[in-house]
Amino acid sequence: MNSSVDSLSPHELGGKSAERKSLHALDETLAAHLQRLSPESQTAKLHKTFDNQGAFLYLDDFLPREFTEKLVVAVHAVTPAINRNYLPGHKQGGSVSRHAIDELAPFIAELYRSPALISWLEKISGDTLQESPADDPHAYALYFYTKAGDHIGWHYDTSYYEGRRYTMLLGVMDDSSCRLDYELHTRTPEIPDQPGSVQIPPGGLVFFDGDKLRHRITPARAGEFRVSLTFEYVTNPNMRPWQRFISNMKDSIAYFGFGQVFRRKGGKNGAA
Repeated sequence: MNSSVDSLSPHELGGKSAERKSLHALDETLAAHLQRLSPESQTAKLHKTFDNQGAFLYLDDFLPREFTEKLVVAVHAVTPAINRNYLPGHKQGGSVSRHAIDELAPFIAELYRSPALISWLEKISGDTLQESPADDPHAYALYFYTKAGDHIGWHYDTSYYEGRRYTMLLGVMDDSSCRLDYELHTRTPEIPDQPGSVQIPPGGLVFFDGDKLRHRITPARAGEFRVSLTFEYVTNPNMRPWQRFISNMKDSIAYFGFGQVFRRKGGKNGAA
């Protein structure tokens, strides 16, 4: 039988087996945690809140503590790959794309692909969600606010995909005064805009439809430190070539640099 599995060495087979066991253990832990945090009746209420707020939900305590601790370890692992960027009048900060994360902090990729997490997010959104394509550097990314003035101005997480794109924002580390300011219902003329502001603690969650939430991160002060993690899920992974070009150029200039966006991926995570 000539299969890709048969062609793997014993060492590679062992690595694949360990990876599957790791993902299974993560998923079991997260599934049990989500059941305690949000049983079916509570999940239904959160879905209603999400809808009533124009596709937006904030929870100040979401991740298991052990997962947040692993994310902190991941932050230290990816620090050499931070790409600093500055767009006058709009944003300043550091970013690490999913391509660098795959190499340096694979726990994040495992969490992103967790069936338990995706299933829970589907119940909150009411949509069937898919992972972003393997060449999307925004699929999961870390954002660093570590110098005075680091911020991002008012914007939407515009989707260039043919379907909707949902953003899950997780707090990882925060010793800062930075806040997520937002405005709800800006795409719904019959409902007045509703402003809000939260400071997301480590392990906290914000989940929203990127095309509906106008938001910003307020500037960091000298000596402050903030790191957040985003996951992006889509309802349709198709993107037209011209839209892909626009998306890649934006990501290269405003976030990750041309090297992280355009380099070819390989290895176990690149084929995902």
